[in-house]
Amino acid sequence: MKTMMTYGLYALAALAEIAGCFAFWAWLRLAKPIWWLAPGLVSLALFAWLLALVPSDAAGRTFAAYGGVYIVASILWLWMIEGRLPDRWDLSGGAVCLAGAAVILFGPRY
Repeated sequence: MKTMMTYGLYALAALAEIAGCFAFWAWLRLAKPIWWLAPGLVSLALFAWLLALVPSDAAGRTFAAYGGVYIVASILWLWMIEGRLPDRWDLSGGAVCLAGAAVILFGPRY
């Protein structure tokens, strides 16, 4: 159950972080109105709150493992939201990062 909760929190945190960052990107690079920043800030605050809920004894380990999830979620955003097909390097890099996140999350602790 703890593992499923961790996956869920990481997935929701990634969505919130990417959406929040994209709001800033859209305002700055795509000439969207400044009010796009308001939901972006809310989304980034939600991201931080969700990541803090991950059951872990160390913030740094939580953040490090989240990095791999964030990278894979960003590649999915590239494909599903931006409509750009990830190439083999995107997919290979994402797989390597996700494997690294799994080692951090599930490696034995002594």
